[in-house]
Amino acid sequence: MTDLAHWTLAPRIRELRRRSTRPALAPARPGVVSLAMGEPDFPTPPGIVEAAVRALRDGHTHYADQNGLPELREAIAESLCGDTGRWSAADVLVTHGATAALSAVVFAVVGPGDRVVVPEPAYSLYADLVTLAGGVVDFVPLDESLHWDLGRLAEALPGAKMVIFSNPANPTGVVHGEQELTELGRLLDGTDTLVVADEAYHRLVYPGYTFRSALEIESLRGRTVYVQTFSKTYAMTGWRVGFLVGPAQVVSAAAHAHRSGNGSMNTAAQHAALAALRLPPDAIQPMLDAYRARRDLVVKELAEAPGLRFSPPEGAFYAFLGYDAELPAAQVTAELAEHGVMVRAGTEYGPTGEGHVRISFATAEAELLTGLDRLRAYAGERLQIR
Repeated sequence: MTDLAHWTLAPRIRELRRRSTRPALAPARPGVVSLAMGEPDFPTPPGIVEAAVRALRDGHTHYADQNGLPELREAIAESLCGDTGRWSAADVLVTHGATAALSAVVFAVVGPGDRVVVPEPAYSLYADLVTLAGGVVDFVPLDESLHWDLGRLAEALPGAKMVIFSNPANPTGVVHGEQELTELGRLLDGTDTLVVADEAYHRLVYPGYTFRSALEIESLRGRTVYVQTFSKTYAMTGWRVGFLVGPAQVVSAAAHAHRSGNGSMNTAAQHAALAALRLPPDAIQPMLDAYRARRDLVVKELAEAPGLRFSPPEGAFYAFLGYDAELPAAQVTAELAEHGVMVRAGTEYGPTGEGHVRISFATAEAELLTGLDRLRAYAGERLQIR
């Protein structure tokens, strides 16, 4: 038998393994409540499931167009602007979830040594993808409100190949408003820096906050790649359907990267996604109402929790909790798991995530209450400075 012990990993994989803190999360043990997963706990709406079943029975079981079903791309284009005047099917690439959309644009654009600005704390996939592409991640800390520190961005952006962010933001739950987005465009005026806007949580925005897509911001026009997924809005995480829209040259290059690494999308799943876009506007309202109630529950239950501090979530279904005890976030996360509640360590999301944990309230209210009770009890014992 051949001895493979002398084999070594590729340099970029070695670097990724060295610097990435993204865990391969396993299901919660019996008796443990998970507030760790950013996955809707609702079933996919029946009309979407029925569309997939119908597509299979009608024989849609073969390869699809590698850019995505034309009728799905056309519907996506129409959903973005209400008509086909600005976007067309040719501007859309359907991908294996938003993960593959992000991968495709990063691998298509970023090369060895290219610098990519990531305001952080941020979804850890961004930095991992840049590392795999051979680029250099330039983390820019947020301000105290967890919104962008525009002064620091102004210093970091010159010469950057790309800037990536989510809005509403994972893990902070912040909604970056029109003024922030407009200012980002102003800072980039006269440059060729590409903006990648991951807007997976665009329907999850709470009262008092207003969401504007980067596609609507005049100062960002022509340089924005919009990344979206059906996973969060329609509880379709397992279906793996996402898409990107943007400048023609970038979409074309991303399409080459996507089909090289993934091939064509699941045909029946694309028919399901088309059915999702055709649902009546109120079809997902019960899910949105439930997230709002859970968000309010988190704010109520943790508002005066000893040892914890946080800003009420403005969007998405996350709360980013800070603490003052001098304990590493990884240790706090491990100890909380022993106390019966799973969370994510803040350091997964960037250097300034130390001293924080992220919770998700995409879970049933009864389990959420149990998890918050355990979190509050632990915080009183371990995170309160006496």
